[in-house]
This record gives sequence, structure tokens and C-alpha cells, in this order.
Amino acid sequence: MSKAQDPFYIVKEEIQESIDKLQSSFHQWERILPDTGEQVHLTKELLANCESIEWQVDELNKTIDVAARDPSWYGIDDRELESRRRWTTTARTQVGDVKKSVVARKENGNSTSAMRRELMKLPISHQSDRSYQYSAEDNDDFIASESDRQMLLIKQQDEELDELSASVERIGGVGLTIHEELLAQEKIIDDLGSEIDSTTNRLDFVQKKVAMVMKKASAKGQIMMILFLLVLFIILFILVFLT
Repeated sequence: MSKAQDPFYIVKEEIQESIDKLQSSFHQWERILPDTGEQVHLTKELLANCESIEWQVDELNKTIDVAARDPSWYGIDDRELESRRRWTTTARTQVGDVKKSVVARKENGNSTSAMRRELMKLPISHQSDRSYQYSAEDNDDFIASESDRQMLLIKQQDEELDELSASVERIGGVGLTIHEELLAQEKIIDDLGSEIDSTTNRLDFVQKKVAMVMKKASAKGQIMMILFLLVLFIILFILVFLT
């Protein structure tokens, strides 16, 4: 079976695309200021994507374990099995690194937010009404701009989630196909075993009948049978090799 037709490589390509998108979103997440609505939303999305990809890698690893029970049946060898296991290990490590970084920054952000809330409770110096007015206008402009940017980003992230959902559905379909193929192959093996047992029983029966005939026949009859078989062999030899 070629790599283009192998279900493993089809699922592997889907997962690798999900990992590439995850890393791209992670690099974007690193450039976002902490404690913003955009950062919180993207953090949740990254963690959800990590969980989804980890589940896909685990399911793919299960198919490798199934193939390892009888590699020759699936047309692969030990080197190919080891290569597939190395890829799943690498994929799990990449996702795990992203997940650790996001969780660590999330925990640090929670601590920083708590400290900031405590500092905001302290009294501040009075400012003039004019300065306060300018500051309020600047804040309103900033909030409006930030809100528009976050809405655009949320829309882009929703589209990426839709693509990821479609990818998960395709992977689930491929996994179901693999499962059905394994069941069909198992039935074929069972049927083959039953046919072998039936043929063995018939062969034993014929051997017993021949032994009984040879035992009942006289010495003269056995000699005649041997001569008959010898003449038959000579005739077949002539027909096959000399004509």
C-alpha cells in the first residue's frame, strides 16, 4: 500500500496541519499584551486545540499498536513502526510544549491581575478636570479600537475552529474506516482457519480409507496396484515431458 493510500499518512497529514495552525496561533498569542480580552479568548482556544490534537495523536498511536501485532499483514516492517512511533512522540512533545507555555503564562497573568487589583484600591492624587477629560476621551478611543480589533480576531479564530472541527470529523471517519477494515480482515482470517480445519479433516479421512484398502488387499493385489500406478506414472511422464 502506498503512502497516499495508507490511512496512517492521511491522518498524520491532518494532524500535522492542526499542529502547524496551533503553533501559528501560539506565536500570535505571544505578541498579545496580557490581561486583554483578546489574550484571554486566544488562551482558551489554544488550550482547547491542544486537548483536541492530543486526543487525535493518542487515537493514531492505538492504530500503530494494532498494526504492531502483525506487521506483515499490513505490509509494514519494524522500521516503519518505529518511524511512526517517533512521529507521534514528536507531535505529542510539540503540543505539550505549547500547552505548558500557555498554562504557565495564564497562571502568571492571574497573579499579576490580582496584584493590580490590590494596587488600584490605593488612593491616587487628584487631577485637574481638564486632564481627566482628555484621559477619558483617549480611553474611549482606545477601547473602541481594541474592541474592533478583538471582534476581527474572534471572527478569524471562529473560522479556524470551523476548519479544525471539519478536520476532526474527517479523522474520525478515517478511524472508523480503519476499524471496519480490521473487523473484515479478522473475519477473513477466521473463515480461512475454518476452511483449513475442514480440509485437514477430509485429508485424514481419505488417508484412513487408503490405509484400510491397503490393509485388506492381498500381497498380489498390492503388487498389481503398485504396477498400475507405475504404468500410470510413466504414461503421464511421457505426455508431459516428451510431447
